[in-house]
Order: sequence, then structure tokens, then C-alpha cells
Amino acid sequence: MSVGARPLVPSRMRPGGVAHSSTRRPTSVLGGYVMLMKLRVVELLLITTLPAMVLAEGGWPSTKLVLVTLLGGTLAAGGANAINMYYDRDIDALMPRTAGRPLVTGLIKPIHGLIFAIGLEIAAFVVLWAGANLLAAVLALSATLFYVFIYTILLKRHTKQNIVIGGAAGAMPVLVGWAAVTDSVAWEPWILFAVIFLWTPPHTWALAMRHVEGYRAARVPMLPAVETASNTVRWMVAYTVAMVIASLVLIPVASMGWLYTAVAVVAGGLFVWSTIDLGGDPSPSRAMRVFGVSISYITLLFGAVMVDVLIR
Repeated sequence: MSVGARPLVPSRMRPGGVAHSSTRRPTSVLGGYVMLMKLRVVELLLITTLPAMVLAEGGWPSTKLVLVTLLGGTLAAGGANAINMYYDRDIDALMPRTAGRPLVTGLIKPIHGLIFAIGLEIAAFVVLWAGANLLAAVLALSATLFYVFIYTILLKRHTKQNIVIGGAAGAMPVLVGWAAVTDSVAWEPWILFAVIFLWTPPHTWALAMRHVEGYRAARVPMLPAVETASNTVRWMVAYTVAMVIASLVLIPVASMGWLYTAVAVVAGGLFVWSTIDLGGDPSPSRAMRVFGVSISYITLLFGAVMVDVLIR
């Protein structure tokens, strides 16, 4: 299936004929291109990249290498997000949360958005290859290809396991960061990969519970849109518990100290508790509280990885 091939939707639902509005709507073309990159999502990816680099180095890596890797990662993730918006512009038009995106409103022509996205990917590959090494560049490109062809095209519209499998793309930055420093991949980054992989479903499903009607309208089988709230919460708890266990495995493998151990146990426990508590009141507001906890958790955990190494 080509990137440009999309299921048809009624013409009244196509971009330009949308009756609802989005909470975010850029007002300039420049703002539209920035929105295509989804930099708030990219920020989370970078939060995981830098600690992986510090762990790989056993201290602070070359600042030049850090900047190059973060730049390359930003370009690669931004390009992947833009391709996703290009492909999904039909269903984005059906969901209030995404109806203000620039390819839906017509602020940016779809072909221009696709060219921009491909340009970002080329720039990312060149930056990482020239500034880090070929392995880091290949891993970043692999993450994009997986995100676009496996998650966006193959899984998102066809299975409730979409984000479970597709979450692998969001876990790739730790491998990129490690490879940028060592030109190799070891057990430590794979454990961090597992943490993010297992974190992604409960994080995403919490947000999907808030926007469940939009997913149903667009016929995207995100788990909360096709399962009961109680079943969704059970799966969220299961993945969160598995994630905490994976985070604890890093302690003996990477010889992590007391700081990381304390954060992994306490923050992990709070995340598990928040998902269990959601079962008693699976309301959109409570789901968004879990979503906020998930972001705090991943930020604190990876921050602890970095600080733990730097204070040894």
C-alpha cells in the first residue's frame, strides 16, 4: 500500500467541509509547518534520548554529539509526525481534537506537507550520519518507517492492538541515543526500550478515553473505542505493572544507584495506583489525570537515569 492510498470518506467529511473545529488551529503557514512536526510529542522522545546517551557514556557525552543527536532526532520524529498527518488527514477531519490541523483546514497543501516531511527525514539521516554514526541514522530512519508503514498504514485503522505494536516506534530514540555514543546496541537500551514500549499503551489509552467519541466517529479501533471502560482499565493496569517490572530490571543490569531505584519504585507505584483508581471512576477527567501521571512518570524515570549516572 502506498503512503498516498487512503480509505474514502464522504465528500461532506473531507477537509474543507468540516463542521466542527479543533482546539488548536495555526494562523500562519509557518505555524502550520511547525504543527506538522508535533513538537510536544517530539519533546517526550528527546526526554528519553538524552538519558540513554548519558548512560551509554557513563557520564556526560560530548556536548556537540548531544546537540547533533537531539537535532537529528527532532527532525526524524517531526518528519514521521508530518507523514502521519498527511496520511490521516481524512480521519483527522472527523475528530474535533485534530480537525484544526493544517492539512485538514487547507492552510498547507497535502503535497507540500509530504515534501516537507520527506525533507525532514533526509536532513535527519544526514545530520545523524555525519554528526554521530551510520547506525544511529539507520535506527532513526527505521523508527520512521515502522511508524508510518506498520502503525499508521497497517495497524491504526484495522486493529485494537494498533498502539501496542506501534509503540515500538516511540521507543526507538533510546536505541538511537545509545548508538550515537557507542556505535552499538547493548542490553541497557533494550531494557529502556521495553519500558517505553510498555508505557505507551496506558499513556495513549488514557488520552483516548477522553476522546473516545472522536475515535468512534473516525472508525479508528483504539481500545477504549471498541472495549468497555473496565476492560480498557484492566489492560492499562497490566501494561503499567509490566512496565514497572521492566524498569526495575535496569537496576542490576546497569548498576543503577539509590536515586534511580527510589524513583522507579515510588513513581512506578503511583502510576500503577492511578490506573487501578481509574477503574473506580473511568471518567474522561479521571483518564486525563492518569495521562498526566504517565507523562510525569516517564519524565521522572528518565531524569533519574541521567542524574543517577552523573552523581556516581
